[in-house]
Amino acid sequence: MIGDAPLRILLVGNGGREHALAWKLAQSERVEKIIVAPGNGGTARAVPKTSNRKIGVTDFAALVNLAVEENINLVVPGPEVPLVEGIEGHFRKVGILCFGPTKEAARMEGSKTFSKDFMRRHKIPTAEYGNFTNYDQAVEYVKSAPHNVVVKADGLAAGKGVFVATSKEEALEALDKIMVDRIFKDAGSEVVVEECLEGDELSILAFSDGYTIVPLVPAQDHKRIFDGDKGPNTGGMGCYAPTKIAPQSVIDDIKARILQPTIDGMRKEGMPFVGMLFTGLMMTKAGPKVLEYNVRFGDPETQTVLPLLSQDTDLAQVMVSCCEHWLDAVTITIEPRFSTTVVIVAGGYPDTFAKGDAIDISPLEPGLEATIFYAGAKEEDGVVKTDGGRVIAINCVADDLESAVKKAYKGIHSIKFKDMYYRKDIAHRAFRQEAPSNESLTYASAGVSVDAGNALVERIKACVKTTKRVGADADLGGFGGVFDLSAAGYGGPLIVGCIDGVGTKLKVAQIVGKHDTVGIDLVAMNVNDLVVQGAEPLFFLDCFSCSKLDIEKAAGFIEGVAQGCRLAGCTLIGGETAEMPGMYQADDYDAVGAAVGAVLKDTILPKMDDMIEGDVLLGLASDGLHSNGFSLVRKIIDRSGLSYRAEAPWAANVSVGESLLTPTRVYVKPVLKVCRKGLVKGMSHITGGGLTENIPRMLPKEMAAVVDVGAWKLSGLFNWLKFSGNLTHEEFARTWNTGIGMVLVVAEGDWEAVKAELEAEGETVYRMGYLKMRGFEGEGCLLENLHTWDELI
Repeated sequence: MIGDAPLRILLVGNGGREHALAWKLAQSERVEKIIVAPGNGGTARAVPKTSNRKIGVTDFAALVNLAVEENINLVVPGPEVPLVEGIEGHFRKVGILCFGPTKEAARMEGSKTFSKDFMRRHKIPTAEYGNFTNYDQAVEYVKSAPHNVVVKADGLAAGKGVFVATSKEEALEALDKIMVDRIFKDAGSEVVVEECLEGDELSILAFSDGYTIVPLVPAQDHKRIFDGDKGPNTGGMGCYAPTKIAPQSVIDDIKARILQPTIDGMRKEGMPFVGMLFTGLMMTKAGPKVLEYNVRFGDPETQTVLPLLSQDTDLAQVMVSCCEHWLDAVTITIEPRFSTTVVIVAGGYPDTFAKGDAIDISPLEPGLEATIFYAGAKEEDGVVKTDGGRVIAINCVADDLESAVKKAYKGIHSIKFKDMYYRKDIAHRAFRQEAPSNESLTYASAGVSVDAGNALVERIKACVKTTKRVGADADLGGFGGVFDLSAAGYGGPLIVGCIDGVGTKLKVAQIVGKHDTVGIDLVAMNVNDLVVQGAEPLFFLDCFSCSKLDIEKAAGFIEGVAQGCRLAGCTLIGGETAEMPGMYQADDYDAVGAAVGAVLKDTILPKMDDMIEGDVLLGLASDGLHSNGFSLVRKIIDRSGLSYRAEAPWAANVSVGESLLTPTRVYVKPVLKVCRKGLVKGMSHITGGGLTENIPRMLPKEMAAVVDVGAWKLSGLFNWLKFSGNLTHEEFARTWNTGIGMVLVVAEGDWEAVKAELEAEGETVYRMGYLKMRGFEGEGCLLENLHTWDELI
């Protein structure tokens, strides 16, 4: 181990990435000197402690000799070629640490076929694909594909071996170039043809010591040469970070489902990964999917992300900890700012371009916080000249993204060389997506429309009525259906059935890795809908659906279902486990359940004919959010930048995810006791639609409910959600239960007895309102004392 010894670093490469690495490494007090081989016109000129040596990146013998002569104790390879060709092994033989993977592990970038097959083995989400060494078979695959495809040369092609085809003709043309014309030589001996994914791209750079992986802020590169993402692919025309499309909750999900499984899988296959894992992702509608792996720092991502590392984060120390496998002992801190990099290229790039033109850099505008990174540049006779396609880049950091972008473009005015070109729209996708942080959110803005659901019910009522038969009226409106056995000739009580799911709360369960409580939710959502009709749940059935069955996960979920059934006093008599490859994203699953109960005809609820003005509304406290509105919850969490594993801001000593996974309360046993005494006229389970949509379901059309929202206090969770989402009172009341999970209508003379009996059974009960005659066609639920919600916030 190096211990506390001064660091003498050999940095291999000559691009903008290497300049940025030298710039950040030189800030470490431990770093004594840096040698860049071969370096560029800016590495030695602009970075303290740094010198260049004209040695090629794959001249391993010369690099090792240099390292031994200069007492180098840490080697940092920049480009992919030396890593894929095994540079790490050459330095391992002479006992010098190398921040980079072994030759075996570097195949994750060196071979597209290898990495795609690895992803398939380890169930890491990626595009559908096929590998081909036979041209005719590849052509047949392209012709038969039901979607657009991307054609990739298997080996390294300097970032130019990927063809995104917009038609089958373009895909076939790409196959001709790679496999027939052999424009990439042996790198194109095999191709990967994969589904063209739609969405926004995302780059995640992550440190790894083979066991621990620590991702940095998500960045978004701009590969196309022209504005508007048009023209051929390049090595990268610019970048910004962090992106709005990947808040902390998404990064946590990517780490749990992609990054950590990648590192674990590589170690289990005998090729532990040490170094920088660069994962290119597409944020699809089905979630993040891996486009490719790189086994080194990206370019220009490095120039964008490193400036966001805090001053007290020692990059050299981090690299040593990775090489020595103690990364979990190092703190990596990111500044809460925004970074933008604009790359300036030679005219004609990525095709033919000139070299040798003088680069003139005048002083930056006073006060402009900017860093210039050289790339395709060389120094001759004291003059810096162009020497590559991507010549130079400028990076700016600011407190907001718009300022970082504006400053970067302002800084470009200080740089001049013949025929220079740069894109004018770096970060344009962020501004397209960005919304004001204080925007008042709605459930609809999170992708769920209560109004659309109500409209659907109205739309399908007519066709549902066509299924009417003796015993059932086939009328929609509530959450449960009643069947009269005696009317159908069987005799006995009425049977009641309900069907429901858990919804996107399952997403939180996936991120946190806890699945038993959502099993309870599945039962509770059904039996609570059933009991509001006065019915006792008798039995339950469930269906668990997934792409690939994970026995531990499924067993945990079913154990939760069984616990829910015990709480409800019903029997779990059967179910279905549906394994359907390709139907779900990676390890995602879905679940639906159905409860069946029975009720005597003269005790069925609601008893609308018995309801009168002045009847009392009793509210039973919820245990939390229960299982509705999670699409909006997740949007608020994302916008707030919270991690599901962080401590909840509304509760001490519990994580965000654990708090949100508090299961739906099962109200069956206590409310059945008061129902059987004839003390309840109606009940409403407060689920999707909240107070304002659900309470009117149990009322006659001429009656309205008046609810005093000051009768109970909002919990810290509901208070935080309303404030963080900037929800209006109306949206808040129709999205979640707001702390009330069940509402009962009882006679004014009975409410105290009912309240006492429910409290004896462990329920928290509030007198929360009363019924009154509408007198006109208006709202079915009127909220009073809304100012109390403002006061809490």
